[in-house]
Amino acid sequence: MYKVVAAVVQDNTAMGDQQPKFKLLPKILNGGIAGIVGVTCVFPLDLVKTRLQNQQIGPNGERMYNSMLDCFRKTYRQEGYFGMYRGSGVNILLITPEKAIKLTANDFFRHHLTTKEGKLPIQREMMAGGLAGMCQIVVTTPMELLKIQLQDAGRVAAQAVATGGNAATVPKISATSITLRLLREKGIIGLYKGTAATMLRDVSFSVVYFSAVCSPQLPWPPQG
Repeated sequence: MYKVVAAVVQDNTAMGDQQPKFKLLPKILNGGIAGIVGVTCVFPLDLVKTRLQNQQIGPNGERMYNSMLDCFRKTYRQEGYFGMYRGSGVNILLITPEKAIKLTANDFFRHHLTTKEGKLPIQREMMAGGLAGMCQIVVTTPMELLKIQLQDAGRVAAQAVATGGNAATVPKISATSITLRLLREKGIIGLYKGTAATMLRDVSFSVVYFSAVCSPQLPWPPQG
């Protein structure tokens, strides 16, 4: 009898040891690498988007950029290849913790929201994704603020030249100068201007994205 009980306890212990454990470091490394690769691939498109959104329309309807391709061409001609990555430094610096926080937080919440039966209902998957999106805005809000101002600096300099000015007279800005100015004028709150909009974007995206990508209940990837 005692041997049977001991065998059952040993089997249960072995099964418990085989249950997947939440490992933090691999999640952070994977998130960081994914973030850097993503920034490298899509940053020029993001820069063009920002400049098209921020360009000033003249009294007669004249525009600095007529289209996305026109913005690409003019940016490359005036600022060169590396001009397409203006402001990417702050993104590369902050995208690693941002992606790491989001991916790690999602896995963390999924791990702790899983039921004792090992199941994760779709409602809990959505909750895990939303909480992950909530965590990432700690980094994404100041990152977006700094990135957009740095991306738009080239447009401002080009516009000064187009209106007969000198690009050298346009004050050069950096992530450090912007950060120090905001901290000096508005304190730490200045870096989190637009938090509500960023939260709405990131939380809703994470709810849909993680629920769709990570859910074993949905029919993808397609089974052959």
